[in-house]
Amino acid sequence: MDKPSFRERVLVAREQAIVEAANRLLAEKGFDLMTVDEVAAQVGIAKASLYKHFSSKESLAAAAMVRLMDRALAFVAEREALEPPPAPLDQLKAVARWSMEVQMAGEMPSLPAQNSSLRAELTGRADYLDRLFELSDRIGAWVEAAQAAGALNPKLPPEVVLYTVYARACDPVLAVLRQAGSASPEQIIDWVLGSCFDGLAAR
Repeated sequence: MDKPSFRERVLVAREQAIVEAANRLLAEKGFDLMTVDEVAAQVGIAKASLYKHFSSKESLAAAAMVRLMDRALAFVAEREALEPPPAPLDQLKAVARWSMEVQMAGEMPSLPAQNSSLRAELTGRADYLDRLFELSDRIGAWVEAAQAAGALNPKLPPEVVLYTVYARACDPVLAVLRQAGSASPEQIIDWVLGSCFDGLAAR
């Protein structure tokens, strides 16, 4: 296989820089407030150059989500490779903790739940959907195993548990508690993780 040319390597590096800048801005400001001009300015290129890589703000956000899915899949693969394998419930807690750590580090893209153009972009991208389905299948297997072992409520539909774990990645409680400044990020994550898996009732 031929080595990529210098120009091709430059284009790949620029595209990675664009996606990283978009990811930071999506985490900081959210989709609605982020502008393509800001992304181009952070990378140090003209907006016209950015449009050679990404045709719209929606395609930028989708690329950031593909990058996030790759990171999540890599984390799940690391957990699956552990010997001896942790209990399924511990695996679920680990992936929920990881997602909250990513958010607390300012690296979690913040996307609106209702945006037709963004939804169309995401559902039209095979690279995003393939990763999402793979991630859901692998985490879903932990959910079902934890329920079968009696570690999670077997009466709950597995998809409810799966979406509850996913929701920790965009839990607003993290930002509220962090802004209050009364606890460390680790303590905040422990609190939210406990409320998610142990509930709020006194034991």
